[in-house]
Amino acid sequence: MPEATKGVQAARPTIRIGGDDQPALVQGLLGLVVAEHVTGLYRCEARFGNWGAPADGGGSNVGFLYFDRKLLDFGKAFVVKLGDDVIFDGRIMGLEADFPESRAPEITVLAEDRLQDLRMTRRTRTFEQASDADAIRQLAGDHGLSADVDLQGPTHKVLAQVNQSDLAFVRDRARAAGAEVWIEGTALKVKPRASRTGSPLRLTHGKEIREFSVLSDLARQRTSLVVSGWDVSAKDAIKHEATDQVVQGELGNDTSGASLLRSAIGERKASVADTVPVTTREAQDRAEAAFRAQARRFLTGRGIAEPNAKLRVGGHVDLQGLGPLFSGNYYVAEVAHLFDGSRGMRTEFFAERPGIGRA
Repeated sequence: MPEATKGVQAARPTIRIGGDDQPALVQGLLGLVVAEHVTGLYRCEARFGNWGAPADGGGSNVGFLYFDRKLLDFGKAFVVKLGDDVIFDGRIMGLEADFPESRAPEITVLAEDRLQDLRMTRRTRTFEQASDADAIRQLAGDHGLSADVDLQGPTHKVLAQVNQSDLAFVRDRARAAGAEVWIEGTALKVKPRASRTGSPLRLTHGKEIREFSVLSDLARQRTSLVVSGWDVSAKDAIKHEATDQVVQGELGNDTSGASLLRSAIGERKASVADTVPVTTREAQDRAEAAFRAQARRFLTGRGIAEPNAKLRVGGHVDLQGLGPLFSGNYYVAEVAHLFDGSRGMRTEFFAERPGIGRA
């Protein structure tokens, strides 16, 4: 067994369909991926053996187990738990059959969380005299969801959704405001990273962390970002320049990538060309959101940890045992809870951080 996989627990998740636990499915589980991302729409792929005698004793004939759609069927609630914690809650959207040459037939369940409602609804419309928060609340109501929105952006005279899915529109508005999107139960959450508070989960290399690689890279850092536009009412040009002051609250004792770039190479300024704000506030929001996004990717790391349901997107991890430069507090931006027969259950994660530790 490779060194990185030694000690990985062979725990199996619990699977619930339509509100009922399915122990037979758990025993027949061949592979599992539960993938999470800060842009929302969590997905699950669960692969099962699809050949044998019926587990309910309804017959002795050996054959396909799950082609009758009595258990695995489109639209059914599909929940995956690790211990007492839910790591996925969604609905079955697809069924895939595999007939390998040297193995028994298999069936894969493809499931997505409630954001798939938004993904599958495309339209063109406008919101008048509405803020981003107003538009998102209206959109959530269209899908029978409550809205938990924390955005402080300006009121727009006209906000247009042009041939976009509702999910793409929400993601665009969240990105412009520097916020993230996710679903909890029947609540659509759109909040900036600073609102996703909680105690960091401490993970130590050689204990909870089986494998980790981290990169600090100045190539995509800038010392400032400028957003320019035109104020139609005042008939005047507008401009806002964002610097690493906007991430000072996230640095602690670390040194930002912009600061290192400035001292090691020199000033490297850039302009954001894909937006044309019409108010000073909008220019400021866009510039600061864009700077935060690039600054937070100064340190990026990927790791494999022991299976842990508390390792979720939107949380912080206190990574230890990585030396003075790379130990410290990271933000979890992607997570994949994985299972297969050879390596058991494990959690892979992608984490980021705007600064590097002091040597």
